[in-house]
Amino acid sequence: MAGGLLYRNVAVLFKTEVTYGTDPTPTGVANAVLASEVKLSPMEMKTVDRNLIRPFLGNSDKLPTQIYNRLEMTLELAGSGAAGTAPAMGPLLKACGFAETTSAGVSVAYAPVSSAFSSGAFHFNLDGVLHKGLGARGTVSFSLKNNERPVAKFVFTGLFVAVADGALPAVTLTSWKTPLPCNRTNTPTFLLHGYAGMLDDLQLDVANDVQYRGLIGGGEFVRIVDRKPKGSVLMEAVKVADKDWWTSIKDVTTGALSVIHGVTAGNIVEFAGPKVQVHTPSYQEQSGIAMLSAQLEILPNAGNDELVVTFR
Repeated sequence: MAGGLLYRNVAVLFKTEVTYGTDPTPTGVANAVLASEVKLSPMEMKTVDRNLIRPFLGNSDKLPTQIYNRLEMTLELAGSGAAGTAPAMGPLLKACGFAETTSAGVSVAYAPVSSAFSSGAFHFNLDGVLHKGLGARGTVSFSLKNNERPVAKFVFTGLFVAVADGALPAVTLTSWKTPLPCNRTNTPTFLLHGYAGMLDDLQLDVANDVQYRGLIGGGEFVRIVDRKPKGSVLMEAVKVADKDWWTSIKDVTTGALSVIHGVTAGNIVEFAGPKVQVHTPSYQEQSGIAMLSAQLEILPNAGNDELVVTFR
């Protein structure tokens, strides 16, 4: 009898689809993903109970009405190593409702869209057992915390494909660059409402509403139907004369957010939000220092511009 599957023997591949729901056949050489904290939910189900009446007690079986899958993973935030060249996570960002715009030799920007969403296919191979998710779309959140690695956390929903055995692919991971940890040297810019605060932790969540749909007489799809970007910030508290957050919060004042991580062209990541509301403040203590914690509502200004991620 063969031994059990080794949980650490995992290969994840992701590739943009040309035709929705059609496997673009990602390869380990061109489409491997370097990830951590990977979790596959191989068969998410909605079921209906038969609820049968019989002359004895006991359960009835449940009939599956919908089957899809979900893939969660954490990716390190880093550029491609060359300004104007898309980062390795580009296809994943596009499948989370972003459009990719390249300025040759300068930058690659990802701005949110409200239609014509990209999709992708993921292959998750667990020690020779292959799970596929087609038509995959998802959501992403970003974490920039002092003295930790910057990361993007993705959650994808995909169309279920029959599980089959398949050899683990050989993977090439050279397009995934080593990130710079977040600190005062590597993260030189943090501006919120024009104030250069002393930042400890910034969380940004695109918060896409991703829905699986399968209806009688139609196909099955994964759709992004809305987004409600939000976030949180933890920074040193200051006197009112330095920055009057209290009036800004009370008056529902909005302002820009700008964060730049990285110092060398090819490995700089910039987050920009033109219209951010700060609310629900509270104090925390950190090493004897008063910290201000607050929630962020990330709002559109002209539309499809509430959070732009630029690699340069």
